[in-house]
Amino acid sequence: MKRNLFFLFSILVIAGMILSACAQPAAAPTTAPAPTAAAAAPTTAPAKKLKVVHLVNGVLGDKSFFDSADAGMKKAAQDFGIEVKTIEAGIDPALWQPALDDAAANEDYDILIVGTSQMGEFLQAVAPKYPDKKFFIYDMSVDYAACGAGCKNVYSMTYKQNEGSYLAGLYAGLMTQQKMDGLSAEKVIGVVGGQDIPVINDFIVGYKQGAKDAGLDPEANVIVQYAGSWNDPAKGKEITKAMYQQGADIVFQVAGGTGVGVFEAAQEDGHYAIGVDSDQATIIEATNPDQAKRILTSMMKNVGDSLYRAIKLHLAGTLPYGKSEGLGIAAGGVGLAYNKYYDQYTPADVKAKIAQAQKDVIAGKIKIDTAYK
Repeated sequence: MKRNLFFLFSILVIAGMILSACAQPAAAPTTAPAPTAAAAAPTTAPAKKLKVVHLVNGVLGDKSFFDSADAGMKKAAQDFGIEVKTIEAGIDPALWQPALDDAAANEDYDILIVGTSQMGEFLQAVAPKYPDKKFFIYDMSVDYAACGAGCKNVYSMTYKQNEGSYLAGLYAGLMTQQKMDGLSAEKVIGVVGGQDIPVINDFIVGYKQGAKDAGLDPEANVIVQYAGSWNDPAKGKEITKAMYQQGADIVFQVAGGTGVGVFEAAQEDGHYAIGVDSDQATIIEATNPDQAKRILTSMMKNVGDSLYRAIKLHLAGTLPYGKSEGLGIAAGGVGLAYNKYYDQYTPADVKAKIAQAQKDVIAGKIKIDTAYK
């Protein structure tokens, strides 16, 4: 009897074990197993850095136009994390078109930037060949009607230098009538241009109009001469010294690197100058404070600021490609340098007249002539 009971018990135990092995497994653990490589969540690819080539049809070091452009590009590189490469094409105009052709064809870039009126026709020929690239030109607008495919990949920015130069001429005309060391009774001012070209003549037209509104005869009291070069300080110095000998108190330089000679002449002869494109007095004072004291103000063409602005708008997707924008006093494209030298030398009544004139230009109350018809 006991043997039969033991046998029955054993059968029941074995049956229970079989049923337990066939039952559903327990609930899955709360920690999920690591996904396989194929099932892993995709990672976001790092954003591609914007690559910009800045082709200078000249050389850096002019403490003026191209240095202003270079400063703007460096600031954009720092603030926006873009890659900027600057190419100096040299001072020989015969090298400028080949340099642009080579850069457009062989450089690694998203945007290629050039400046000055001499590069307009060259860019019109190049830009249509690279429709997947973007191009800026500053201080000049391409002729969109004459450009292949309408140059829809080109953004042009120009500056109303006649507006800023009007203020410079008004200022020089008012200052030459003041009684201070270095000013004669002749009431004569001068201007040295780099070349006899429309953009420089636009400076001169505005300068003469400002001088006229200051009470000078623009033909008799404003001496104009062209150096024929952008990188000849000796020539700029020679011309300026001749102007001083003719009675000029203040000479406005619109000649790039040639204008360095204007400042040298002002320092040596004890007269005054007005700089261009950048706040040249504050740039020069680091190396030659005595010369800086001879620069009463500068007519700033804010090239660097405009390039920085254009890069920012490109990154935001709002830059108007296929169009040209003209930047004047109201847009901050041009204006006088109101620095410590201006404050030191300028009488209160002259400051008040300049401030009012600036407001009137912005409001459209003063219409300024232009060399562009």
